[in-house]
Amino acid sequence: MSPATPADRPLVLGTHTFTSRLFVGTGKYPDLETMRAALEASGTQCVTVAVRRLSMGVPKGRSLLDYLDTKRYVLLPNTAGCFTAGDAIRTAMLGREAGMSELVKLEVLGDTQTLLPDPVGTLEAARVLVKEGFTVLCYTSDDPIVARKLEEIGCAAVMPAGAPIGSGQGILNPNNIRIILERARVPILVDAGVGTASDVAVAMELGADGVLLNTGIALARDPVRMARAMRAACEAGRDAWLAGRIEKRLYASPSSPTQGLIAPAGE
Repeated sequence: MSPATPADRPLVLGTHTFTSRLFVGTGKYPDLETMRAALEASGTQCVTVAVRRLSMGVPKGRSLLDYLDTKRYVLLPNTAGCFTAGDAIRTAMLGREAGMSELVKLEVLGDTQTLLPDPVGTLEAARVLVKEGFTVLCYTSDDPIVARKLEEIGCAAVMPAGAPIGSGQGILNPNNIRIILERARVPILVDAGVGTASDVAVAMELGADGVLLNTGIALARDPVRMARAMRAACEAGRDAWLAGRIEKRLYASPSSPTQGLIAPAGE
């Protein structure tokens, strides 16, 4: 191995170690059986669960947790749907009190149409939850300054959006993601906006430590097949980043040597 080649160590978040770098959500699937099959096909070891929506789309008297194998998956409680720091903090507390996890995916949204994060509310909630002993994985914009502040607060991972939640637009601003990655001392997980497998590959080729997605699998024509594709893309993108891409050139560079060629007959 070349000294310049980065080591492929497992991803560590708090007390949890993951070999899969794909984090998958549990919402929007056509039915619970499809959700379970897609999660299995994705190879994920960590699934996100919206604390405020545990009873949505499941039979009366039951919860989404009844359909997840907690021996197989680490649960990542999610403060989805929270638009104030106070609501996000309370939701995270509820998830922990329910015995789901000390992990939390923190979201504090600022706008109902774009679902972009509120940076002020996000920083406020992150400070409180870190002090309360949570392992905070924080959803944010692709702003390198906000990402740095979240790291300084003590977030275990920073999760910049590739594109607006559920938009399927892919990685809209790879340059900002690169800046965040170059400066980070904590894991960076690209979150939101993934539409297809190539989007996952792009994120991983940039050097992201992982990708979190939901809609791109759940609303695909064939969620289980898409989950397999996302898994393969995540692994391929990671391998490509570890291998190191060739330098881009303005002009052609022949694959075969041009010196020492045998002259054609008659010359």
